[in-house]
Amino acid sequence: MREYNTTSDKKKSKVSIIKAFKTIIWPRRNLVFTGLILIIFNRIAGLILPWKSKTLLDDVVPSKDMGQLYELLLIVGAAILIQATTSFLLTRILSVQAQYLISELRAKVQKKVLSLPISFFDNTKSGSLVSRIMSDVEGVRNLIGTGLVQMVGGIFTAIVSIGLLISINPWMTLFVLVPVSLFGLVALKAFKYIRPIFRRRGEINAQVKGRLTETLAGVRVIKGFGAEEQENKIFEKGVDRLFQNVKKSLTATALMTSSSTFLLAGIASTGIMGIGGYYMMQETMTSGEFLSFTMYLAFMIAPIVQMSNIGSQLTEALAGLDRTEELMNMTPEEEIEDRTIELKNIKGDIVFDDVSFAYEENKDVLHNISFKASSGSVTALVGSSGSGKSTLAGLAATFLNAKSGLITIDDYDISKVKLRSFRRNLGVVLQDDFLFEGTIKENILFPRPNASDDQLQQAVKAAYVNEFTDRFENGLDTLIGERGVKLSGGQRQRIAIARAILADPKIIILDEATSNLDTESEALIQKSLSKLMDGRTTFVIAHRLSTIKKADQILVIESGRIAEQGTHDELITAQGRYFDLYTYQARI
Repeated sequence: MREYNTTSDKKKSKVSIIKAFKTIIWPRRNLVFTGLILIIFNRIAGLILPWKSKTLLDDVVPSKDMGQLYELLLIVGAAILIQATTSFLLTRILSVQAQYLISELRAKVQKKVLSLPISFFDNTKSGSLVSRIMSDVEGVRNLIGTGLVQMVGGIFTAIVSIGLLISINPWMTLFVLVPVSLFGLVALKAFKYIRPIFRRRGEINAQVKGRLTETLAGVRVIKGFGAEEQENKIFEKGVDRLFQNVKKSLTATALMTSSSTFLLAGIASTGIMGIGGYYMMQETMTSGEFLSFTMYLAFMIAPIVQMSNIGSQLTEALAGLDRTEELMNMTPEEEIEDRTIELKNIKGDIVFDDVSFAYEENKDVLHNISFKASSGSVTALVGSSGSGKSTLAGLAATFLNAKSGLITIDDYDISKVKLRSFRRNLGVVLQDDFLFEGTIKENILFPRPNASDDQLQQAVKAAYVNEFTDRFENGLDTLIGERGVKLSGGQRQRIAIARAILADPKIIILDEATSNLDTESEALIQKSLSKLMDGRTTFVIAHRLSTIKKADQILVIESGRIAEQGTHDELITAQGRYFDLYTYQARI
């Protein structure tokens, strides 16, 4: 059974133009309306030049009227100034707003991602999520930016141009509309073909970035095994898949470009030249009318070609929004169950009552687990690798949800408790605990950024972090590099423990918390852990059994079941599985 299911797992989301309009464009309708007004003024101003060109050839030049020429130049110059000004305002207003929208969407998607359960991250590459957050939302700039407005402006220009063309010569206009209609059909077919390609590109891009992120994070392992060539081949295959996808979309784009060249620039222009030449020889069309017609024709064809390019961009934007919509439709972990109970001052009594768990359908990894971890007690989980210790701790930490049975915190069903209120009382120290790039001080302050300097120093001393930071030139302000690569394993572990001490939790999960420490460091940490665990409900996962002799109860987990339960002395006396593990380690 999968831990996490959503409707988006069952079918792909598809964002329609109407939905994009409602969710993205309509809330910013005032801005878009301003853009539309500006583009209309821009396009009307652009039509002044062909209109006045007819006047120049048919009226001004034959009459040699200099006053009329100056007037004409003034009107054309003003029109060009209006075009330049409105173009600047369009780019300045809409492009800036589009970038703001992108940053806003990225923040929303990242917030959504962090609200999803741990199981989602177990099944999704971090690089893939980075791609979704950073890349998939990029296309919305074409919805709010100049793209959509330019498309509307292009339609407006084309319609006005057609009207002006008809007023000059209806038959020549009818001839032009035939290749334009054919090009429109080709473009619609191409857009329908391209959208799934763009969507697939987003998926491939996420996979490639995911693998690249893993490669960079695991560079020491790669170099340690001399596996550079192997990773290079995997990455090359990924970028080749991306290239093949891009090649498909370029084919469709090339088809539209060649169609516009052949149908619009070729057939339409050639036909107009022939028909216009015939009319002028018959003296039914003046040279000024022919020039105006050809210029209006250019004004009609240019936005149509531009609209095909913008249409391709909008299609790519919708494909990116498809993938973003999938994430946004997923159910946050707070809402997977009806979590309405707000924990305030808790004692920390945790009870497992006949709890079973499975990562996959019909493949239970925990079977009918029942025990009580009383407030302030220490429960040690021991057993062979893969026995279910970490899964059990994950259930206690609310990182996982039980398949059946009941887990309670202070007699409250933990599946009904608001996770934020529970995790405010939780502290976790993992075997390979994560440290953020930054300073030692920033990492310790992570759970309580506003902690006082006295509280910070108490945590530092309790975890014996000062034992090594006092030797550093910058002390707690020492930069530790990505994931703390500039520190030893023991130093990283002590920082993680100091972080947990500063959080002052009621419930603590220690997963092999002393596994990376040398004998001297372990002795220091055991003292600090004793202080940390005092009065707090603690779960300790330990392979080093010598560290858990004082635990209030020890659960021996084998094959997802509690094989034995008791104190250290009771289990040694029973001479069962724990006795075998302990005596085996004592001989090593």
